[in-house]
Amino acid sequence: MNDYLELIKQAAITKSIASEEITFYISEGSFKITTYCKNNVVHFVGETCSKLEIILAGKVAVERIDESGNLMIIAEFLSDEILGGNLLFSKNPHYPMTITVKQPTVILEINKDRLFKLFSDNHEFLKSYLEFVSDHAVILGDRIKHYVNKTIRESIMCYLDYERKKQNSNIIKLGISKKALAEKIGVQRTSLSRELAKMRDEGLIKFDAESIEVLTCEDTVKAGSRKNTLIQR
Repeated sequence: MNDYLELIKQAAITKSIASEEITFYISEGSFKITTYCKNNVVHFVGETCSKLEIILAGKVAVERIDESGNLMIIAEFLSDEILGGNLLFSKNPHYPMTITVKQPTVILEINKDRLFKLFSDNHEFLKSYLEFVSDHAVILGDRIKHYVNKTIRESIMCYLDYERKKQNSNIIKLGISKKALAEKIGVQRTSLSRELAKMRDEGLIKFDAESIEVLTCEDTVKAGSRKNTLIQR
C-alpha cells in the first residue's frame, strides 16, 4: 500500500491530494489500484469509459487494425499520463480503439462520483486534470492524422518528423525492433524494410539497426555530388 501511495503522490495530476485523503479513498473503494501484465488488454474497442485512469507505472498503447489487417499503434502512454479523460464526460463515452499493455503496468482508477467531488473541493486537481485532457487531446489528434490513410512513405516520414522533434535531433534513436517499428507505423515489416531501403537509395535517410538519420537538403546534395563524381570516373 505504501508503495502505491508514493506513486500516487508522485503523479502530477494527484500530487495535490493529501496522503490521508488518498488512503481513505482507497479504503472506501472510490480509488482502486489495478495491475496489468504485458499484453493484457486494458480496454477493448467499443467498451464504455466509466472512470478516470492514471498510469502510475508502465506503458500502454492505443491500437487499431487497418483495412489490410495491419496492427497500427496510434499512441503510447507512459507513467503520469491518463486514460479516459477525454471520454468520461462525453455523450458517447466508448473507447474508439483497443488499449493494450506493453510492459507491466500499474493504474489508479478514480470513479466518476469521487472525481466530481475532487473537482469541486480541490481546484489544483481540477486545473491539472484540464491541462492533461487538453494537451493529450491535441497530441492524440495529431498522431491519428499522421497515421490514418497515408502511404507507407508518408507514414514513415510523419513518424520520423515526430521523433525528430521529440528527440531534438536528426539522428533518431529507435530503441525498438524493426517489427515493433512496423507495428508503430502500421505497416508490414517487409514493406517497411523495402521503403526504408528506397529512401536510403534516394538520399533521404541513413539507417542501421539502432537509429535512422534524416538527411538535410545539404546532405542530399553532397551525396548526389559524390555519386556523380564516381560515375564520371
